[in-house]
Amino acid sequence: MPINITMPALSPTMEEGNLAKWLVKEGDTVKSGDIIAEIETDKATMEVEAVDEGTVAKIVVPAGTEGVKVNALIAVLAADGEDVSAAASGAGSAAPAPKAAEAPKTEAAPAAPAPAAAAPVPAAAPAGGNRTFSSPLARRLAKESGIDLSAISGSGPHGRVVKSDVEAAVSGGGAKAAPAAAAPQAAAPAPAAAPKGASDESVLKLFEPGSYELVPHDGMRKVIAKRLVESKQTVPHFYVTVDCELDALMSLRAQLNDAAPRKDGAPSYKLSVNDMVIKAMALALRDVPDANVSWTEANMVKHKHADVGVAVSIPGGLITPIIRKAEEKTLSAISNEMRDLGKRAKDRKLKPEEYQGGTSSVSNMGMMGVKQFAAVINPPHATILAVGAGEQRPVVKNGQLAVATVMTVTLSTDHRCVDGALGAELLQAFKGYIENPMGMLV
Repeated sequence: MPINITMPALSPTMEEGNLAKWLVKEGDTVKSGDIIAEIETDKATMEVEAVDEGTVAKIVVPAGTEGVKVNALIAVLAADGEDVSAAASGAGSAAPAPKAAEAPKTEAAPAAPAPAAAAPVPAAAPAGGNRTFSSPLARRLAKESGIDLSAISGSGPHGRVVKSDVEAAVSGGGAKAAPAAAAPQAAAPAPAAAPKGASDESVLKLFEPGSYELVPHDGMRKVIAKRLVESKQTVPHFYVTVDCELDALMSLRAQLNDAAPRKDGAPSYKLSVNDMVIKAMALALRDVPDANVSWTEANMVKHKHADVGVAVSIPGGLITPIIRKAEEKTLSAISNEMRDLGKRAKDRKLKPEEYQGGTSSVSNMGMMGVKQFAAVINPPHATILAVGAGEQRPVVKNGQLAVATVMTVTLSTDHRCVDGALGAELLQAFKGYIENPMGMLV
């Protein structure tokens, strides 16, 4: 029986992706674990592994196709011993029409893309509503053997259940029989539509014909716009600002960089001010655990670690790779990890688990000469720290005028779960580590 290869869900929130490149061609033999394609999501380019063995009988969706829905048929494999021509002729419905790579440079609104072909119906979700990801061959074997896929722990990419998992469950006899389908529940009422921005027509009529060109939004820009609108509409922001003196931190940073061990003539690390800001924020969240939270309608989510996201500007938008358990890591470890994440972020090579989640964020525009700004919270975070430039300013010390290197930081806070006094306590803890940086080393 032909094995359908469908567009994988590379993250829990992925709905569609662009099929950037095929790394196999029709007639090639693949085995489980082989890299067969590259998929572009709104934030990254991901490699797709084969989860079954066979011969590529037909590539249904050509390279370069945009907006391919999750679970849509993209290729067909012929199983071992199966006639490749027969498998290809039995392939499912055609691929969705590719979107135009470039919009016409005209004042007219771009035409709507051709509708995608209907995706094959995925396997039914297990009782309780939690979806079990599995390969087509694994689903067929499970059905034939009366095995419930939700009872099997998958060993494939992202926990996907593959053929060998089902065979192990059958031989071990540990998987329960598939339950009868539950009665369909009444459909929930559709949520009220979010207010939309101005239409193309209402905006374009304000400008002189021929004085502009239309550039369609890419996937990343659409996601950024959607999340920022949701954040501002649903999160009651308030802001707390303090000035931090940096002279002690700059001195310690220089000492640590000078003391870095060398390998092949290069230092093993090179600390930046931002690396120390990340560490200070993580330690502040550890010291003020009531601020290291996320809001849900039913519960306050209190995090056990400080997973600090760091805003990184990339072409067309930004992404927030995360330093996990930053409160436990040394400054050199944070520096090297951030350098790696930042490089792969700009190349769009981050994995979803490297930029999704986190407990708070840092956005630093100091290197761009920005003195002060307020950042928009990135749910499910309850806080984000906006960091300005360190600059020499006049200060008063012991009644005397002096000059110090000062950095202004602004904490944006979700008032549903972090009140004013708590936000101020978190910011004071952060300021303490910045102005007494030796505390970050012990």
